[in-house]
Amino acid sequence: MKTTRYFEEQVLRKRPYIKRAWCAAAITAPLRVEAQADGRLRHWLSISDTPDEKPRILRVVTLDDGETIHNAFFDRDFSGGKS
Repeated sequence: MKTTRYFEEQVLRKRPYIKRAWCAAAITAPLRVEAQADGRLRHWLSISDTPDEKPRILRVVTLDDGETIHNAFFDRDFSGGKS
């Protein structure tokens, strides 16, 4: 799994509950993928085994290559349809 320096040094430090396996799954089998204006891609995945045991939606942002992970966080504003 390829990652950016930002992901390794900032994201995982600020959000230690984020699992690398979740991020990999979001890229390989996402609920939805959407391009951002800057060319990066958003991938969403439903997570049921969260630390607080509540189902959550994980958003993983990759670079424009679609495989290098740049950011990941639980998305409180996700809606199943197109935004």
